[in-house]
Amino acid sequence: MERMTPLIETRGLTIGHNRKPLIGGIDLRLCRGQVLCLLGPNGAGKTTLFRTLLGLIPPVGGEVALLGQPLSALSRTDIARRLGHVPQALATPFAFSALDIVLMGASARLGPFARPGKPERARAMAALARLGIADLAQAEITRLSGGQRQLVLIARALAQDAAAIVMDEPTASLDFANRLQVACAIRALADAGTAIVLSTHDPDQAARLGDAAILLNRDGVIATGPIQETLTEARLTRLYRVPVTRSLGTDGRMHFH
Repeated sequence: MERMTPLIETRGLTIGHNRKPLIGGIDLRLCRGQVLCLLGPNGAGKTTLFRTLLGLIPPVGGEVALLGQPLSALSRTDIARRLGHVPQALATPFAFSALDIVLMGASARLGPFARPGKPERARAMAALARLGIADLAQAEITRLSGGQRQLVLIARALAQDAAAIVMDEPTASLDFANRLQVACAIRALADAGTAIVLSTHDPDQAARLGDAAILLNRDGVIATGPIQETLTEARLTRLYRVPVTRSLGTDGRMHFH
């Protein structure tokens, strides 16, 4: 697959609930090895957009395509084979092992009554190893740190062997060290060819991780495009309705205040 072939593409997309439009005019292209960052205040429609991309709610208008095929023409199994999902956090009262959690992703390609076998276990272990947490395979998920749990969720998405992954604020509840650990893992996955779309409230994180960004608030889409062109002082000030300034740090990266 060519690097610039869109894995996720929306054309004239309008999102909303119960056929009531919330935001329209969403046109995005996510290609192999790219990180697309979604920024906006709470209530702006980020979660609705993610649920639409995942096929959990239908578009009000326009179209979502995965690997060139309309999302509406794909079954849930077909979508799972193409698109992984990493939620904000894993809430489970059960003491599943990390390997058990990842096997749930590795089993996405199986039939509804099939049990995971050696190939699925091998795929799950490979996903854990890829993120450097193979030693946690038998650890109870409830005993892991927040950062470790997020890495397990990313491994679960990887074990689906999906070309693209949607991540809903993957570092929102983590401390500084764990945020760095997960952010480094995300960038490494993209550099290895995985396409990633993630939401974040941190423009600095978007500047560090992203290749492109889409900014949206209750007024609609503020801007979409390459990071350097999209994360401007004027646009972020309009997005968050507070003054935002941009500076260049000694590390050569953009920083926002």
